[in-house]
Amino acid sequence: MNHERNESKLDPRIAADRQVALSLLKPTPAQLQHGLELHAQSLVVDAYGFSAAAHADARLTRAAVEQKLSPEAVRRVYVESMMTRMALDEHQRTCFEQAWRASGVTCVIRNSGEEGNRPEIMMERLAYNTFVTDRLPDIMTRAVTAQDIHNAKASGRHCFLFTTNGVPLSMAQRDAVDELRYIRIFRQLGVRMMHMTYNRRNPLGDGCAETNDGGLSDLGRDAIAEMNRLSIIVDTAHSSERTCIEAAACSTKPIMISHTACAALNKHCRCKGDHVLRAVADHGGVTGIAAMPAFLGGNGDINAFLDHIDHAIRVAGADHVAIGTDVASMLPPSPGDEPEVGLPPSLRHYESHWPENDAIFDPHWSQPAMVQSLAWTNWPLFTVGLVQRGHSDETIMKVIGANALRVLRASDEAMSPA
Repeated sequence: MNHERNESKLDPRIAADRQVALSLLKPTPAQLQHGLELHAQSLVVDAYGFSAAAHADARLTRAAVEQKLSPEAVRRVYVESMMTRMALDEHQRTCFEQAWRASGVTCVIRNSGEEGNRPEIMMERLAYNTFVTDRLPDIMTRAVTAQDIHNAKASGRHCFLFTTNGVPLSMAQRDAVDELRYIRIFRQLGVRMMHMTYNRRNPLGDGCAETNDGGLSDLGRDAIAEMNRLSIIVDTAHSSERTCIEAAACSTKPIMISHTACAALNKHCRCKGDHVLRAVADHGGVTGIAAMPAFLGGNGDINAFLDHIDHAIRVAGADHVAIGTDVASMLPPSPGDEPEVGLPPSLRHYESHWPENDAIFDPHWSQPAMVQSLAWTNWPLFTVGLVQRGHSDETIMKVIGANALRVLRASDEAMSPA
């Protein structure tokens, strides 16, 4: 009864996604009720994700095209609107709040810095997310510590904790101190986690898409030492397997592989082998499983997703697995919105270049049943699915939030005043 009453309050798009997932899971009424209640009472942390993305204002994009701005500039206008419009448009704000409420997520460790190492580029997404939290204080707050996330839950609000898709470097190549000086600046701006690499080799180490895996560079080791000192979590989600293992070993604090999947179940450059999951766990770290069909393989749906979580728990242990969805809930258009404007071809930066013919771009992995079952607003059903799989409440609460919080708390303890 409670479930049916709650479902009737959902936005139609969210409800449709929910029904697709339920048709695949087929929980008993008792499993469904228990899972939903457990999710609602738990502190839920998405180890890497986007939450809800606004419907971009097509008028702004069209104006940029008409002004003959560069393709990159047009794309930047679109991205800014998608990331900030919920703070400017009342309809988008309402849909944004509904999506968060449906998800039952307390905190998203939010993508807040574009792929690569250039500080001036990375800072844009950080500014957009700061703008949203500043403009929506009754819904959102910015978390910097584990306690901030607890406080958000207690106040009935949600929060972003900022992460960047790279370590900001000066790119001057003078000396290590100068090269790493922006790490401290981004920490002062609230960033608490950083990717070591993004797919490709950079000055710090090798990414997961490199043909040869050389692991960390000496500068990469220096960067990890500085991140440890400044209480920034090391993230190796897009790093090579050797880079992951070496980072876990040389870091004095637990690291995260924030959003990946298990190579034992699906061979993909973004997936990690069992030996990597164990190496990270041996040093106290956590691996987050992503809700990306191409990473999951098989049917690419919510059941495949749960298979990867089950496997990770068996391999690394219940204390070392999380969920990092890597997906967003796309909000519907506002009344009066113009039709979307086609964006210019994507200018793929070298750092984010994927291997040719990579499965992530295969249309097969965007079939409705896959995408809808893994919708970000279906987070409560991830918990229901774990109940169905027979995991204890203690294990489930660790996977959906407590493990990520533990890694953050361990980094909190490393905070240095200088």
